[in-house]
Amino acid sequence: MTRVVSIYLPDLATDRVRRTDPSIPPEQAIAVIAKSGSKRWVSAADDAARRAGVRAGMPAAKAQAIFRNLMLVDADPAADAAALRRIALWALSVYSPIVAIDGIDGIVMDTEGADHLQGGEEPMLTRVANQFRAKGLTARVAVADTRGAAHACARAISREIVIVPRGVTVKAVENLPVSLLRLPEKIVGDLRTLGFQSVGELANTARAPLALRFGPEIGRRLDQMFGRVSEPIDPIRDPEQVEVSRAFAEPIGAAETIDKYVGRLVVQLVGELQKKGLGVRRTDLIVEKVDGTRQAIRAGTAKPARDVTWLTKLFRDRTEKIEPGFGIEKLTLVVVMSEPLEEEQKSSSLVEEETSDITPLIDILGNRGQRVYRVAPVASDVPERSVARTAPAVDEIEGSWLHHWRRPVRLLDRPDHITAIALLPDHPPRSITWRGRKHNVKRADGPERVFGEWWKRDSEFDAVRDYFVIENEIGERYWIFRSGDGIDPETGSHKWFIHGIFA
Repeated sequence: MTRVVSIYLPDLATDRVRRTDPSIPPEQAIAVIAKSGSKRWVSAADDAARRAGVRAGMPAAKAQAIFRNLMLVDADPAADAAALRRIALWALSVYSPIVAIDGIDGIVMDTEGADHLQGGEEPMLTRVANQFRAKGLTARVAVADTRGAAHACARAISREIVIVPRGVTVKAVENLPVSLLRLPEKIVGDLRTLGFQSVGELANTARAPLALRFGPEIGRRLDQMFGRVSEPIDPIRDPEQVEVSRAFAEPIGAAETIDKYVGRLVVQLVGELQKKGLGVRRTDLIVEKVDGTRQAIRAGTAKPARDVTWLTKLFRDRTEKIEPGFGIEKLTLVVVMSEPLEEEQKSSSLVEEETSDITPLIDILGNRGQRVYRVAPVASDVPERSVARTAPAVDEIEGSWLHHWRRPVRLLDRPDHITAIALLPDHPPRSITWRGRKHNVKRADGPERVFGEWWKRDSEFDAVRDYFVIENEIGERYWIFRSGDGIDPETGSHKWFIHGIFA
């Protein structure tokens, strides 16, 4: 079943102003002013302005009277629309093969078959909200079975993330206002005059009188919201994207036929890429069905690729997920992300050259939703900051760890508190207790003193850690440390932690 995500950007206009001019203080209230002849009114206000009582639709003069320090900016609908388009294209490359602009303040995307690449719906929506917040954009994100339900919930519920479980669309939207049905303002006003306030009230009213007075639009929007009628999402496309497609006079549906035409499309796509000197990093297969619905499959590669055999395999490994329904009338391959790729000279030797390239394995794991990465060294004395995740197929990593002391093969995500019996300040523990298990220390080496990075954090100006390598009675070796120098409480809490495990 299709799942649709709606991303609502309530403060797009004011957020765009802040991103355009980073010098604007965070506490500065902003209102966007629209003009028509001699009339000037507030078309958008940020959170600080709203808290002061400024509202959209309010005359500009009244807004200034309410809040003397209000910053007024002329509305620029073209710039807002361009910003929304850039956001949609970014979401297309990151989250889903099917993304479209939704009105003037949001985007919508079909995430069926793509959410597993983000770890599921909740992690995906959390990541979306966090990334928008990091970019200085206010966003509310909702996922539901239908586009209409997701659109309404994102705009009606004040939570940052809303997940409508499968099969409960009616219950989730029945109490929402009729204004969220995406009907013309004139119809919404007339419905309120007649006493209709919620979607549920409208849905439980006989259709014939409504259709006679307002036409078929109300029934169509209700059916779309409840999933009785499909509402395909027409995906946004960048004119610079490489794209090849095949339309069929007679719909196809057999798995063998789908694979055959996918292979032919890959050949055409590679030909276009060769002309441009590009290799694919992320490619979408868009399946358009007879009933107007779309299904998408995304395949990514760790390095730019232009190998017909390998790209065909990546898609054929997943075409069994295609549900042809009453038939497929068009297949499209779209390159969402590409990079320059030069031709490589292959050896003419009759003996196959040994290769240690693990890129194919990375591609397979990545397309199954696994997070694959490499660990690179970082110049830092603090152990948990001395590593960083990088792309799995980057060129050889430069640099290395420079330490006089050995490091454990496994470093815990964060130090784990332990209980230790030790003679302060410089002696290793005689025993430790970790997760309810006591370890008697038979051998130990240390201390290795590690200082805090005061130039990064003021709280680490006097911070000290004393690390020890200890071995218990059965030969298990652990990397532990005491927070502080054992004398001065300013250097740390003097509590003990385990930070790593040796092989």
